[in-house]
Amino acid sequence: MTTNQQTRGDADDDGLSLEAEVTPDQKGSYLSGTAKRSIGGRLRLLAVAIAVSLGLYHTLTAGFGVPGAFVNRPIHLAFTATLVFIWYEAHTGEPSDSVPWYDWILVAITIPSVLYLTYAIQYGTLSQRAGQPLTLDLVFGALTILIVLEMTRRTTGIILPAIGSAFLAYAVFGPMMPGMFAHRGYGYERIISHLYLSTEGIFGIPLGVSATFVVLFIIFGAFLEVSGIGDWFIDVAYGFTGRLSGGPAKTSVIASGFMASLNGSAVANTATTGAFTIPLMKRTGFDDHYAAAVESSASSGGQIMPPVMGAGAFIMAVWTGISYVEIIAAAVIPALLYFLAVGTAVHFRSKKRGYEGLPADQLPNSKQLLRDGAHFTLPIIGLVYLLAAGYTAMYAGFLAILITVVVATPIAGVKQFLLAVKNGDWSTATSLATAYGTAAVNAFDRGIRMTLIVAAACATAGIVVGVVTLTGLGLQFSAIVSSVSGGVLIIGLLLTMVTAIILGMGLPTTAAYVVVAALGAPALTNLGVELLAAHLFIFYFAIISAITPPIMLAVFTASSIAESDPWKTGATAMGIALAGFLIPFMFVYGPELILIGSTVDIALAATSAIIGVIALSASTQAYLVTDASNPERLVLFAAALGLLMPGLLTDVVALAVFLVTFLRQYVAVNGNLPFASATSR
Repeated sequence: MTTNQQTRGDADDDGLSLEAEVTPDQKGSYLSGTAKRSIGGRLRLLAVAIAVSLGLYHTLTAGFGVPGAFVNRPIHLAFTATLVFIWYEAHTGEPSDSVPWYDWILVAITIPSVLYLTYAIQYGTLSQRAGQPLTLDLVFGALTILIVLEMTRRTTGIILPAIGSAFLAYAVFGPMMPGMFAHRGYGYERIISHLYLSTEGIFGIPLGVSATFVVLFIIFGAFLEVSGIGDWFIDVAYGFTGRLSGGPAKTSVIASGFMASLNGSAVANTATTGAFTIPLMKRTGFDDHYAAAVESSASSGGQIMPPVMGAGAFIMAVWTGISYVEIIAAAVIPALLYFLAVGTAVHFRSKKRGYEGLPADQLPNSKQLLRDGAHFTLPIIGLVYLLAAGYTAMYAGFLAILITVVVATPIAGVKQFLLAVKNGDWSTATSLATAYGTAAVNAFDRGIRMTLIVAAACATAGIVVGVVTLTGLGLQFSAIVSSVSGGVLIIGLLLTMVTAIILGMGLPTTAAYVVVAALGAPALTNLGVELLAAHLFIFYFAIISAITPPIMLAVFTASSIAESDPWKTGATAMGIALAGFLIPFMFVYGPELILIGSTVDIALAATSAIIGVIALSASTQAYLVTDASNPERLVLFAAALGLLMPGLLTDVVALAVFLVTFLRQYVAVNGNLPFASATSR
């Protein structure tokens, strides 16, 4: 599989390199996880073989039926954990080109410990002795808990396993907890049984979603990347926007939003897309910190963009019982508002600073790209059509991968292969088959390695959720929020927002959402918030934590590429994405933005929100038609708040204020009103 379109991508022609991949986080940190090894030779081939086998397993089961939870989820965890211990160093300072003996021991412990559960269910007597675990059950259960925490430490850093460990301690030391947090406490046997021998803990909904929807759509994204289709989309966007004022930054907004929706990681997307867009932005005049802020904001927001939404939509669908299609439909307007905010902020900044676009001869020819590669849109179009037609997300993802393989394989190459077979030219046939097969291998390998962080995070999130259900902490947290807020919704929302941002700092979005939703969603629904709005509210702030100081992993990643001050970058990113902090409140108070209400009400709410977001960006960037003075910025900010708040009266007043400000600036620049020349004629 390869493409017949020359793109900006850096993939090898045959798709697979047996040299280790170098990434911006290669050296690791206590926040982002330990360093990745640079393995090669037979060890690299072993890791690829495991990844490809697991990728094929998940792809085929998506198309032909997923095994039961106690088969599919342990297989997923066992082999992702194995790959983590092969790819990720245990600590800094150890050799990076080999796997030390103690990690092979971990692998030898991992596989039987995790897969024991499958054996005990399928062939043992576990189902007949519920509530009476054997010693072997508890030993393997305890080992699995430790394995999960260690693989999470290596892939995500210390924060998430520390949270998981804190929840485990909470389950044990419940009687010692203060006030409403106190509970009767549980013994090790009960805790291990709950977390290991049921679907309430490690093998619960988060890992179940990772082992089905998430891994499948990450593999789909990997096929788009390896085939060059992802680069084709970026090149098309670059060709159309590159010549505009601030064009490279606008390319970043579009490309990062698209790619982050597929790979589900703000950090990974910032590292990959940012390596291309940030230098371009700096070359056209953007300050280094602003270029990094644009990339990190857009990459973070990509996870709220349908149809994939990273992994959030799938987990939300399973958790809430709301259909996947309904969730992605509800997310469309808020997602577009977010990217409108980032895009208009970039536009106003570019106009204010006089940033020009790039010359046409330095840009891809978008029209030519569309003529030659229009068929590259078929995987995305097909995916959306299949979902809208009522096919399951799993089956739609499976078919989308097949469509990607078909459209990315040049017809000329297929004809050449068939002709070689017909003529008995086995050397040519073998060479072509190897090239296409190697590209597919590379896609599976890339996809599974991108899944490792998500699988680890979901497994540890399962520990947190398990402790919450075991101890009743979710109900206690809900009671605390209700008590502190006094039943006042805005206070409850602010408390949940702060909780989501704090717990989300340093965590993958999926884990942050699961942890906070287990605690905060019941609290919000008790305050009268719609179930879908409550979960989307939490999901948004779990995403925004990636650009919120002090632990802002997407910002740190972008800053390392731009060589900028991360704190200045973080403050700038928050300003660019300020609408992202307000949009969740908007759809809670005005659920028309998530398609709850009449068509007229939805249209009116969306229109006022669009104008409000533009006014907000103009205020933060100090530019509308021309430079905005401080008083004008305050007026624009007030107009934005009025337009973003639900209510006809506030919309009308705020719209009038915005129009007066716009016309005042327009006249100052052009000397007359925009309709004056037409009237004079």
